[in-house]
Amino acid sequence: MKIKLSIVDDNSFLTKAIKDKLSFFDDISIKWTAMDGSKALTHLEENHNLDIILMDIEMPVLNGIETTQIVKQKYPHIKIVMLTVFDNDENIFQAIQAGADGYLLKEVNPEDLHSGIIETLKGGAAMNPSIAMKTLKLLRNPTSIENLNDKEQISLSKREIEVLEQLSKGLSYTIIADHLFLSPSTVRKHIENIYKKLQVHSKIEAVQKAKKHNLI
Repeated sequence: MKIKLSIVDDNSFLTKAIKDKLSFFDDISIKWTAMDGSKALTHLEENHNLDIILMDIEMPVLNGIETTQIVKQKYPHIKIVMLTVFDNDENIFQAIQAGADGYLLKEVNPEDLHSGIIETLKGGAAMNPSIAMKTLKLLRNPTSIENLNDKEQISLSKREIEVLEQLSKGLSYTIIADHLFLSPSTVRKHIENIYKKLQVHSKIEAVQKAKKHNLI
């Protein structure tokens, strides 16, 4: 089965560069490309049979963060990896909050791009190391804990916390299932419940919120 992928970027030169990088791998089929978020949404309305989108952040009309939020609400099965030239904090945080599944810099080499795509589809999070470091820093000392009274409302079961802790190590569902002696479908169910309780749409967001509320 080929991986169905799309690229959303307003810079045609960079889109071509990404296409060239992916041309080395015959398990990837590029379905379409779009110059901005609203064009991407039009494509998806016609056909949302897609596995993953590589999404630029800075775009006219509808930027990558707004587009990610809409795509995640309408088509939660589609994974989104942000591609960016910047690794600045604010963008990382906003993209993660919007539900992005991973975050890579545009100058990523073909192998890392391909393995990032595969990792993301397996339920992991593709992340360039410098971005991962920044994200960790942000998680360790979030400048603002949104609302302290949110704290009381979130209660996860012991099992859910165990699953979330494993998830925060970047482990896949199957490995978590092995570690906790559960079936992968039970793990998936726990993760769905965790997302619901924490009101989040992605793994990174769930881990981030749980840490912020000292749940893990």
